[in-house]
Amino acid sequence: MSITVQGTIERRDIGTGAWALVTDEGVTYEILRGADKKLLHPGQKAKVTGKVREDVMTMAMIGPALEVKSFELLSSD
Repeated sequence: MSITVQGTIERRDIGTGAWALVTDEGVTYEILRGADKKLLHPGQKAKVTGKVREDVMTMAMIGPALEVKSFELLSSD
């Protein structure tokens, strides 16, 4: 399923660490490894288009796994 969500990038210190996108509505998506490093900055606000991967499990398990296809940087804190 392809989705577009907007929110804030967070770094979570769970296990080996994980990146998350917390939407403006409070939903947390775990960003899968391999995402563009320009996106992965704590506090960065972005609009992300990607695919929710229901066929993978992650170590952090902090929310649905999101495979980023594209993004637009909006601002940073």
